[in-house]
Amino acid sequence: MSTEFPSKNAITRQWHVLDAQEMVLGKLASQAAMLLMGKTKPSYTPFLDTGDHVIVINASKVRVTGRKEKNKTYHHFTGYPGGLVSKSLERVRAERPIRVIEDAIFGMLPKTKLGKQMYRKLKVYAGPKHPHAAQKPTALAGN
Repeated sequence: MSTEFPSKNAITRQWHVLDAQEMVLGKLASQAAMLLMGKTKPSYTPFLDTGDHVIVINASKVRVTGRKEKNKTYHHFTGYPGGLVSKSLERVRAERPIRVIEDAIFGMLPKTKLGKQMYRKLKVYAGPKHPHAAQKPTALAGN
């Protein structure tokens, strides 16, 4: 008996909308990562991209617990000597709120070419509007 794997044409992709308003960052990121990887589907295969497209709205209103607002730092290296730039979550959220969610979800995806391919199916918007109405996305309830 041989194992059957889904072919490229047999993979059906859906569009989902996650509302980040008053949702905890980690729970939102893990739910989005599961959808992007396709782990919620019966046809899930670890070495194939069987996941769906995910749209996250209201990224600026995501919630964090504890003292992460002041203590959590994001690092970026410019490439020059002494060019390590560190910013707090509070400052990153003020400058570019979508980066907080993008980094959290990217950290939960595989660190391979396949993970980068999955990440490309993620769309994050700071406000409540998105330009993907033509794809007829289904709204998912947050936990």
